[in-house]
This record gives sequence, structure tokens and C-alpha cells, in this order.
Amino acid sequence: MESEKEISFKEKRIREIVFLYYSREDVKKAIFNFSKNRECIPRYFEGFGKRPDAFQYESDILEQVKKGATSFHCSEELWKDPLEISTELSEEQFNELRLGWDLILDVDSPYLEYSKIYADLIVKTLEVHGIENIGVKFSGSKGMHIIIPWKAFPEQIYGQKTKDMFPEWPRLICGYLTAIIRPQLADKIFEQESLKDLAKKTGKKQEDLLITECLSCHRSATKKILITWLCPHCKNQIINLEGTFNNRKKPKCPDCRKELQEVSRQEIYFCEFCQINSEKNPGNFAKTREKTETLIEADLVLVAPRHLFRMPYSLHEKTALSSIVIDKDKIKDFQIKDANALKIKIKNFYPDAKPGEAKRLLLQALDWKEQKNKQEQYRKEINKQQSPQNFETTSKELKKGEYKQIEIPNPTEEIYPPCIKLILKGVKNDGRKRALFILINFFKSLGTDEQKLIEIIEKWNKENYKLLKQGYIQSQLNWYRKKTARMPPNCDKTSYQDLNVCLPDELCRQIKNPVNYAVKKYFKTGKRFN
Repeated sequence: MESEKEISFKEKRIREIVFLYYSREDVKKAIFNFSKNRECIPRYFEGFGKRPDAFQYESDILEQVKKGATSFHCSEELWKDPLEISTELSEEQFNELRLGWDLILDVDSPYLEYSKIYADLIVKTLEVHGIENIGVKFSGSKGMHIIIPWKAFPEQIYGQKTKDMFPEWPRLICGYLTAIIRPQLADKIFEQESLKDLAKKTGKKQEDLLITECLSCHRSATKKILITWLCPHCKNQIINLEGTFNNRKKPKCPDCRKELQEVSRQEIYFCEFCQINSEKNPGNFAKTREKTETLIEADLVLVAPRHLFRMPYSLHEKTALSSIVIDKDKIKDFQIKDANALKIKIKNFYPDAKPGEAKRLLLQALDWKEQKNKQEQYRKEINKQQSPQNFETTSKELKKGEYKQIEIPNPTEEIYPPCIKLILKGVKNDGRKRALFILINFFKSLGTDEQKLIEIIEKWNKENYKLLKQGYIQSQLNWYRKKTARMPPNCDKTSYQDLNVCLPDELCRQIKNPVNYAVKKYFKTGKRFN
């Protein structure tokens, strides 16, 4: 907590310039113009004013400064009349009062240089999604604010009014953008700083900024425990990885059903993608620079109902700097001195967006969320299926020395289940994205190599009634490339019926998932797994 001396110094510093600064006609005009249809609240150094509030006239700004206001904050939401807002309103009444919402991306990091890198990546990502009109401003401290105007979004999607989907859809877009940008962030930082410099800046040890990476696929390895179990009665020795079975209760010997005793445990690294571990393949793992989001603390602050953010050209209490607007293509050139309240130049923070130019971004964020929910559902189903019985089956195989990871890097059509064969003939109606989801998960679960998978998907796309955009396919392949392989939907799910590809044969009725079908067929061919 800051001392009284520090607080007094900061307050004295900002109050020395606050009246002179907000007396500038161009500053008042910039703040007032941005305030239209927004709830606007003054801050009196340590606390905010009463809500709701709004500017009626440009002169209201200086009047509030005379009463002690040091900064001004406003809503992301746009209202018919901000003064009618009340905590007693129902959701329906809020929706009726709301005109729309701007998307505000609040880049928050303890290091300004990292915020600049993050903000620049966001702008480039938005441009890839077809958005040209983007506003950027300095937060006044160490962050950045990025705005996409309400005009850029479609009035409705899938029968839902976009204006009523606050804060769900803005929050969803934040999550989608974070998932895309986070993997690029560390690489960009390492272009400018060494591991030693980064450790010094973040206060972490160099070894804490290292991960163990699989040298085959260059993915992060998972730390696991290799456990050796012994049956005191049968003298059976069984080895397994912690987490591959439910071990809240001691496992039992598959022969005599007596509880096994833990003999030893060893920490190892396991590549979920290649299905290899450092105990059997010690030369396949190496320490590398950290590439995950834990490297730095930059984040997109999630929006909430009636969330406020600092208005453009408002001062910041801690720094006495102005929240100035920055050209989107000059973010990296920004320096703290540019925000000196006595030397700033006024620019427009709110660009004139093209109607609907953010539609693609919203649609892809919605698709991303749908796939994420499905993956979570499948993950839960798989966890339910893991039981001591599954452990016993694996234990018998390990005991006999016969267990190997199943991989079919170059599968042939003879082992495909009927549903996959029909999907590969092309989707004749709606459902191309769902079909793509099934195909990627099916072939990745078999261990199909990357080039083969790309060839299969490209050939399939040419058979569809309408081609999926190459950019969308590539984004899905990139997304799944970083994830552990997941099973496609089970056969009892409606996905296959909805696509009109569920025409089961005799083997289909014996299995639960298309992957199980392919594995059984592969065994019947007499081939051996690698």
C-alpha cells in the first residue's frame, strides 16, 4: 500500500495541471464529442462520482473539474438516455435502453513495452479479419486501449440482436483474440530481449522461464509421474503414468484383485502429441524458452455490464499523463514523453467504421466458442470413461510387454467408417464447418502426419457444394496443431445424423466412436503399428 507521502505527491502533481489542461478548448471538445450516448463519470482522484451521470454540455467538463474531478471515465455501452440507467432495471429493460456497444480491448501489462507489442499484434490480427477502422490510445499508465466502433458490427447474427448480447459477445471476442495472439507474444518479446534480461525485468529466475520441449514436434511437454506398482501377493510389477487412471483409490492387481503397493515414482516429461516420454526417449526433450501466456502478465481485460474505461485525453491520476490517441501503424514508436499533458496534439479516437466490417470477426469468435464447448464436452466424456477397469486392461498389456501407442500416420480408405467415407465425398448442404471439425479430430486421433492431413482436407474441400475459405481451414489447422488430439464425436451424437452420413454397417454397431472403427479395421488387415 502506498504511503501518505507518495499519495500526496501524486495528487499534488496532477492538481497543479488539471484546471489548465481541461481548460483547453480542443481537449474539452475531444472528450465531449466522444461522450455522446455514453454514461460519463468523473473521478475525484481517489473515488468516482455518483452514477448514472452524463455530459449535457461541453462546459460540464470544466464545472466538474472545479469541483475536484481529475479524470473522466465512460461506458462501452451506448444508451438512448444514460441518465435513465438504474440497477433496478431488468435485463429486458437494459436491452431496450441500450443502443449498442463498442468493442474495447484493454491491454493491461506491468510493462509498457509489452503492451505496445500486444496492441500491435491485436491491430494486425484485426486487419487480417477485414477490419480497417481501428482506434488506439494510451491508457495513461502502462496499457493501451483499442476500439472497434459499434457501427462495424452487424445488427443481428443467428437471429439474435447483437446489441442485446452484451457483455457475452464482446467477452467472447476477447477470448478468441487472446487465444490467437498469446502464442505469438513471447516470440515477439524474445526478438528484443534475451532470457537473462527478461528474467531480470520480471523478477523471475531464468530456469523458471524455461519449459521442456519435445524436439520432434516442438510442442511443450507435460510433466508427469511414472509410478511403479507391486502386488505383494503375485509379485506382479506394473508401471503406469499418473493421470491415466482414477487413482484416488489404490489400484488392484488384475490377477488376484489385491491392492497394489507403490514402490517408486519418477518425474518424467511426456509429449501428448507424439505419445513419447523422457524415460524411454531421454534425447528427445530439451529445455527451451517459455512460449506460454504465463511468460508475461499482459491480458485483454474482460468486459462487464456498465464497465467504464478512461476517456480519450483524460488525465491519469498516478502519472499525470494524458490518455492520448496513437496512429494504429505507429504504436511501436510511442514514447511516454508523447503523453505529456502540456504538449499533446488532438487526434480522433473514434474512426468512421464501415457497416458490418467486424462481422467476420464476430462469426469466427462464435465458431471458436462452439468448438471449444464441444471439446470440453468430449473431454468430460473421456474422463468419465476412465476407470479402474480401464487401468486393469492397460496393466495386463503392460505386464505382457505388448502395449504400444496406436498410430496410423498414413491411413487408407479401407479402414474408414461409413460416416467418414461419406463426409469425404463432400458436404452437399449446410454443415461444412462441423464436418471439418470431425475430420480433423478423426485423423489427428489416428496420428496422421501433418502433410497427409492437409492433403485430405484440401481434397475434401473441393468436393463440397461450396468451398470453405482457405483462411478458415488454415486457422482451424493451426488451432488444432497446438492441441492434444481429441476424439471426434461419438456415434450416438447427432452430428452425423445432421450431416446425413450415419449409415452404419455391422462393425459400426459394435463400436462407440469412428476412431475405434478404424483401429479395429486396421488390426484386421494384419498390419502392425509403429
